[in-house]
Amino acid sequence: MHDTLSLLNARKFPAISRDDIKTVQINLGYRCNQACLHCHVNASPDRKEQMSLRTIRQVIELIDKVKPSVVDLTGGAPELNPNFRELVSEIRARRISIIDRCNLTILFEPEQDDLHKFLSDNNVIVTASLPCYSETNVNSQRGDGVFKKSIDGLRLLNEVGYGHGDPNLQLHLVYNPLGASLPPPQEALELEYKEHLSKEYDVHFDALLTITNMPIKRFGSTLVSRGEFENYMQLLQDNYSEENVNSVMCKTLISIDWEGYLFDCDFNQMLDLPLGDAKQKVHVRDFDTGHINGKSIAVRDHCFGCTAGRGSSCSGALQ
Repeated sequence: MHDTLSLLNARKFPAISRDDIKTVQINLGYRCNQACLHCHVNASPDRKEQMSLRTIRQVIELIDKVKPSVVDLTGGAPELNPNFRELVSEIRARRISIIDRCNLTILFEPEQDDLHKFLSDNNVIVTASLPCYSETNVNSQRGDGVFKKSIDGLRLLNEVGYGHGDPNLQLHLVYNPLGASLPPPQEALELEYKEHLSKEYDVHFDALLTITNMPIKRFGSTLVSRGEFENYMQLLQDNYSEENVNSVMCKTLISIDWEGYLFDCDFNQMLDLPLGDAKQKVHVRDFDTGHINGKSIAVRDHCFGCTAGRGSSCSGALQ
């Protein structure tokens, strides 16, 4: 793999600072049952990294101090962490909203046959990857057979109440461009998704989130190997929108890796950029929650990916 961090040190992106933390995003590990081309985590079935129960309990202590409105569980496939369900139950007991970044095919993995019911019983918001409503495009990005299994997964979620407008059972789909381009307008694409999936597969969901591919890790390496990295970075910078800066997710989010170290966002975590551009990484057990508001955020040129065009975040477009 190419080291894309060495290509992102220009730091042309403007300085930004933090507001109060509203979202705690937890990466439960890099193990996944898929190995997608656009994955900025380099997740795959071969990865072994998993957050331990000890670290999960330290993270829960942090959550009790921060009192976020949302806890966002990601990976890899977060559900493959053996402590996933215990963590969900702990968070729900605190009446905090939970997002599960689900790849849909995980619902058919061994020992996950009741996962859709568990998520429903706990009112977990399911944010599911479906980078296109075309079978050919999805399979080319995620692997042969993934589209059909994803549709079957959506049907399972629909059966237990997801995707029918119930505010307690929200099902969101995530769109990623196939290559080095920006996502189209989110609202128009959502209508296309809903019409196509309903008509062709009788599948329903609540909202579509469009997310820009980040030029780091697996996707960044692919760009470098194809000679497209510089052009893609130029595309992101050319479409920079100052309007998006105040809405970027890192202002109100904190990211925790599988070892318990803190970062400004999931992307900075993958680049190993310490929280606030500090010289050393900070662990959850040592974090001073009382002095985060107003602190600087570590930025590099990949941050243009969050502000280009209509903007991009883990919650979709910014405008």
